[in-house]
Amino acid sequence: MQIIRHHEHVPPGLTGGVYALGNFDGVHLGHRKVIGEAARLAAELGVPLGVLVFEPHPQQFFFPDKPFFRLTPFRAKARLLEKLGVDVLAALPFDQRMSQKLAPEFVLDVLVDGLRAVHVVAGYDFRFGKGRGGDAATLAYMGEMEGFGVDIVPEVRGDGEAYSSTRIRELLAKGDPRGAAKLLGHWWTVETHIQQGDQRGRTIGFPTANLPLEDHVEPALGVYAVKVEIEDGPHRGSYDGVANVGRRPTFDKQDVLLEAHIFDFDGDIYGAHAAVSFVEYLRPERKFDGLESLKAQIAKDSEQARAVLAALPAGA
Repeated sequence: MQIIRHHEHVPPGLTGGVYALGNFDGVHLGHRKVIGEAARLAAELGVPLGVLVFEPHPQQFFFPDKPFFRLTPFRAKARLLEKLGVDVLAALPFDQRMSQKLAPEFVLDVLVDGLRAVHVVAGYDFRFGKGRGGDAATLAYMGEMEGFGVDIVPEVRGDGEAYSSTRIRELLAKGDPRGAAKLLGHWWTVETHIQQGDQRGRTIGFPTANLPLEDHVEPALGVYAVKVEIEDGPHRGSYDGVANVGRRPTFDKQDVLLEAHIFDFDGDIYGAHAAVSFVEYLRPERKFDGLESLKAQIAKDSEQARAVLAALPAGA
């Protein structure tokens, strides 16, 4: 998959594709319907399959002081899109200049003159241009005027519920990663580099990999059964584990940290890039009256997490 950052400088051979348009935060099953339709058309026309997103997310540009909300920061999103067979990811900068483009300007500058899209696909609720002034009808009209095809995908629902990034965030906030996974089509995952902590877990027999949430949305604080993918280094591979997301009140900490204890593992993975997938919420975070009671609870959590993960279908 090729990543391009500026629509004014598209390398030869990457123009003239079918583009799926949207933010695609989470790359959930509704998003996959849009991208799947773009893939079908790209194959039919014999042209590249592209996805157009903005970095940073427009909400981060307009509301920089709001809490982090993203289900999939850029690296995670790119990985998921590549797995879907996307040829070109246009990750265009959302800055003051882009924010001021009126909807027709966006179509002409970005889609027509820049990417030279032959066809675009968007969800029914896609909005674009200054003040979100452009919608699906605007896109269809501009496509007719400028000579590119437009397909609009209607709302996608499963089990009576619409696939929605907002709904997925709500499920994670109330400690329902399984419910979130049903809408995502995959486990919700935090991807970042493992940092060296105070090594307190090692002293009580439960060493942890410490991962800052960075710009991921904050899920319900507490303990989870998790799967850990170490993506580089000598210990590259997939492991089962138990993780705590929280402020560690037993040790009077305030910052939110993801601490993952990997079962049956004792390697040095500081600095490695890891992906922690949330499978099941086990219990809320709480304060313990000492290390022994904390150690006993971690042992119980680990036993419960092992049972949850062992019950997963093969390949889950």
